[in-house]
Amino acid sequence: MATSLNSHFSFQPSESKTTRFPDWYSPETGIYSSKHSSISLPTDHFLDIVSFIFSHQHDGVTALIDSSSGYSISYAKLLPLIQSMASGLHHLGVSQGDVVLLLLPNSVHFPIIFLSVLYLGAIVTTMNPLTSMLEIKKQIADSSVRFAFTLLDKVDKLKNLGVHAIGVPENLNLDSEKTDFLLFHKLIGGQFDKAPRPVIRQQDTAAIMYSSGTTGVSKGVVLTHGNFIAMVELFVRFEALQYEYSSSKNVYLAVLPMFHIYGLSLFVVGLLSLGTSIVVMRRFNATEMVKVIDKYGVTHFPVVPPILTTLAMRAKGVCENSLKSLKQVSCGAAPLSGKAIEDFVQALPHVDFIQGYGMTESTAVGNRGFNNEKHHKYSSVGLLAPNMQAKVVDWNSGSSLPPGSHGELWLRGPGIMQGYLNNVEATRMTIDKDGWLRTGDIVCFDEDGYMYVSDRLKEIIKYKGYQIAPADLEAILISHPEILDAAVIPAIDEEAGEIPVAFVVRRQGSTLTQGAVMDFVAKQVAPYKKVRKVVFTKSIPKSAAGKTLRRELRNFLSSRL
Repeated sequence: MATSLNSHFSFQPSESKTTRFPDWYSPETGIYSSKHSSISLPTDHFLDIVSFIFSHQHDGVTALIDSSSGYSISYAKLLPLIQSMASGLHHLGVSQGDVVLLLLPNSVHFPIIFLSVLYLGAIVTTMNPLTSMLEIKKQIADSSVRFAFTLLDKVDKLKNLGVHAIGVPENLNLDSEKTDFLLFHKLIGGQFDKAPRPVIRQQDTAAIMYSSGTTGVSKGVVLTHGNFIAMVELFVRFEALQYEYSSSKNVYLAVLPMFHIYGLSLFVVGLLSLGTSIVVMRRFNATEMVKVIDKYGVTHFPVVPPILTTLAMRAKGVCENSLKSLKQVSCGAAPLSGKAIEDFVQALPHVDFIQGYGMTESTAVGNRGFNNEKHHKYSSVGLLAPNMQAKVVDWNSGSSLPPGSHGELWLRGPGIMQGYLNNVEATRMTIDKDGWLRTGDIVCFDEDGYMYVSDRLKEIIKYKGYQIAPADLEAILISHPEILDAAVIPAIDEEAGEIPVAFVVRRQGSTLTQGAVMDFVAKQVAPYKKVRKVVFTKSIPKSAAGKTLRRELRNFLSSRL
């Protein structure tokens, strides 16, 4: 093959100005259309995501498997369990429009709980179980949570906040006799009268997923049943159709958190419509990861960059027959370096590697990679999904840019959120009057329609796949009596990918130490949000409008490395 392997790992846009444009780009409107044929989405207004998932026929046998115990739930039992849980929740008082919090790690129960809530026309909001009680209290108030499913250590704390909390066992077999989980077992296995199905429309809210968006503090992203239906069709089911092998024979490893849109779209919703088996790891462990892949014959493994790097490193030290079941590894949620991609492809040459792009605000629908004999564009996040449109917009002038140009990505299509909960201003700043979602990401499309994410202009930090809003950390820092001003930016970390670094201006006479600052923040946030480094400075650089100039802080940090 004449092409150098390195050509697959990077992209440089052509500097020549093209006057003839491909048919998937309109120079008149500046709109990029998907190269894929449009897909007809359900037109029935009275359709919910649960009914849609189970309307698809397949020959799948095992739906969910707990990686540590081997406990499994078959497809034959999946819908009855969802209906049983829904009946139990109805008996408990959950009704259409109620908001139910899932404060849980990955488990085989997560999809059942999620779908049973939506079956009733109620609404789910999710959170990382490591989140601090201060943050939990804030989200409960913002989304008006009435009920919650959580781990045992959080039950009483949530009850003290006026929430009806239900403890969820970590291991169904070992915890079945514990009285602490009697309510959960009663809900999922009780003999309640079948819950009446309310009238649910595609436009009705299904979930409130929290995201920092392009800038600022976390906001509730309102996603409808129609958004999830579009995600299943345009992302999960469409991708499955691109391959010759049967989806019901695939085995996915669920390490990505189900409380995040990436994991939720695949393991909690989309893959269940295909009959795919999902092996669930409650917590990520590098050594166990390899054992689980080999034990269960995992074929597909969606990851984030730090896990991809770990997998590539582990692959170099395994025996010859290990990891042979893997067919595809897909990566998303944050950009990948060319070296990380090259290391992985060289370590596991038999595995198909692709990247994808999506946001909470787009219900994970955006772009998806696909390799064939003609294209192996590993560094690209792929082609636009069917039914999706994009613009590449000049950050300063607002004008639309053609292929080969770098600009801010705008997206439009059926996956786009309804808006931010109780935040009209933030919604207006993110979605324009024509329905275009301003993503805050700088991208470029090549001549074949493949998209590359060239920079992250979002003022967020991504740490092990989770979004961290600097504004949240800055608000905590400034609340300290000895801190006059503060700003938070990301810094590269070999293990985590990126970590939060705080620039702090101390008040005159303060003897505050770096350790004291980190401890102050750590007491108020989840472990993954902790500030990992503190830099004391005399002032925070700001624009004339008062906006923090984070680029100057990043340059300063880079100069010290």
